[in-house]
Amino acid sequence: MSGYPRGTKLGVDVGLARVGVASCDPDGLLATPVRTLKRDAKKNSDIQVLVREAAERGTVEFFVGLPQSMKGTETASTAMARDYAQVLAEFLDKAGLDVPVRLIDERLSTVSAHRSLREAGLDTRNHRRVVDQVAAVGILQQAIDMQRSLGRDVGVPVTLRRSKRSAAPAPNEEPTISEESRPESDTAS
Repeated sequence: MSGYPRGTKLGVDVGLARVGVASCDPDGLLATPVRTLKRDAKKNSDIQVLVREAAERGTVEFFVGLPQSMKGTETASTAMARDYAQVLAEFLDKAGLDVPVRLIDERLSTVSAHRSLREAGLDTRNHRRVVDQVAAVGILQQAIDMQRSLGRDVGVPVTLRRSKRSAAPAPNEEPTISEESRPESDTAS
């Protein structure tokens, strides 16, 4: 028996404008691209699509890429990915889905994705529509390869925040990213 869940997993590459999504087979052998979503930090419609995707696929785990500097330090993109993973976990919980969200190191995933697309002969003008999916594939493939190699789960689990002031969202309200946790570019509207 392995120390990680067997089943379909989703990988997510979070950017300011787009979110790449990848999936793997139930045995966790091969990650494949699924789609690119438009990022929606105000209404979280992209996260709602991910929750529906998880329900439809019977997803057992999410891996969200955590971009860090080459030295392993936190950046603005790191905070954005953490916030995104937190909101995703809250939406999954609200939907009654027991699907863990885990953060996985993704240094250079987008750079590697661009390189792979160039090597495949894709014109750089066409990268934008698929690069996020390719980055998500890289994130998910790294996670499932590590799981198989180590025989245990990998990444940092995202835990739901439960404070006295802001308990779980009421059934009729959607959790949102707080103003103080949003990247500056999202609050300047």
